[in-house]
Amino acid sequence: MEVLRITTTRKQEMLDITPHLRELVKEKGWREGILFLFCPHTTGGIAINENYDPTVKEDILNKLEELVPSKGQYLHREGNAHAHIKSCLVGIQQAVLVHNGELALGTWQGVFFCEWDGPRQRQIWVKFHEDNRGKPEGV
Repeated sequence: MEVLRITTTRKQEMLDITPHLRELVKEKGWREGILFLFCPHTTGGIAINENYDPTVKEDILNKLEELVPSKGQYLHREGNAHAHIKSCLVGIQQAVLVHNGELALGTWQGVFFCEWDGPRQRQIWVKFHEDNRGKPEGV
């Protein structure tokens, strides 16, 4: 397992981690398989969405804040119940195909770490599962 370490800078943000993942795939020489991403934090998440128009990220952040406001009526005493709820809504894991040594994402797609309770030091756990089908034994 690999650990991607990132630093968030805002209370809530969607941080593009696509370049970090591309570099990891290249560095490790991964060619064909599945990249599993897991967020071990209860106030963060991982999303795949449009990465061309930056206003899409802002729209997502604004709509989630509208649906689950930071200053809502919550029982959780730490003051970050909204972050736990947003983490449940967005999810804490993703799978990305790797084909010919590249992330197999759609034309406009990117992979984002979603911070709901920052700024913080965060980790994303990355596991690659190689597709060995079609390879001769011992290769």
